[in-house]
Amino acid sequence: MSIGTIESQIVNTLSSFMNLASLKIVNESFMHNVPKGSESHFKIVVVTNDFNNLSIIQRHKLIYKILDNLMNKIHALSIHAFNEEEFKLNPVILDSPECANK
Repeated sequence: MSIGTIESQIVNTLSSFMNLASLKIVNESFMHNVPKGSESHFKIVVVTNDFNNLSIIQRHKLIYKILDNLMNKIHALSIHAFNEEEFKLNPVILDSPECANK
């Protein structure tokens, strides 16, 4: 499956502002009541030592601040933010639940 425009913008934007050890983006739009090919619901797994000494809320705020100009195009964003040591200790990412309105 090819990478979409918004997904590509997320990758480029986060890569420009963070020293990423790993970045995984999952377009979960297909799980929702949206047109085929939509880019509206994403899960991101961000691993960077830029998160050292930041709380989970601070990490999420940082990501939202970096993605500020894209957020008007995204309906839902699930964020899993880890520093490298945290991810090494627990690399399991939970699956997102099915949308009730699908």
